[in-house]
Amino acid sequence: MNHVIRATAAEDWQRVKALRLDALRDPVAHIAFLETYENAAARPDEVWQERAAGARGELIAQQFVAERPDGGLDGSVTVLIERAGRQDVLGGWVDTDQAHLVGVFVRPEQRGTGLARALFDAAIAFARGFDQPEVSRVRLFVHQDNRRAEAFYEKIGFTRSGHSVPVPGDDSAVEHELVLG
Repeated sequence: MNHVIRATAAEDWQRVKALRLDALRDPVAHIAFLETYENAAARPDEVWQERAAGARGELIAQQFVAERPDGGLDGSVTVLIERAGRQDVLGGWVDTDQAHLVGVFVRPEQRGTGLARALFDAAIAFARGFDQPEVSRVRLFVHQDNRRAEAFYEKIGFTRSGHSVPVPGDDSAVEHELVLG
């Protein structure tokens, strides 16, 4: 693997947008993401610029990417710092200051190469290095039908917490919360 794992910057917005749109074309996008390709493609450039810069209103967010030597992006994960006493991105209440990992994607040809692990290492180090607020737990959610992703998360130390939430827009399916042990 000869990628550089790094936080995004404002000037990355076009490549970040292209990577996200590619992720939303993935065959499992319907169970991996809470957004459709059509909705994402229709977003104004300002949204992508803010995402790349880490601006999300009051929410602290940092996206990490895997960059090839030619400048192309092959993967991404975003860390959201959730504050106790506030609502999370799924509408639930947060009990403790925590990091929530979202938007996980690695291009199919890079899967199994260690790239996803490198992205997670960077995201987790960022979360654990946060001191205001101090993050006491790291979590993510995985769709009940996304066994491949859940197996990877378990391999790197995440376990089910016992908490699940309905998938937004589909009450017949759930997302399981996994926490880093």
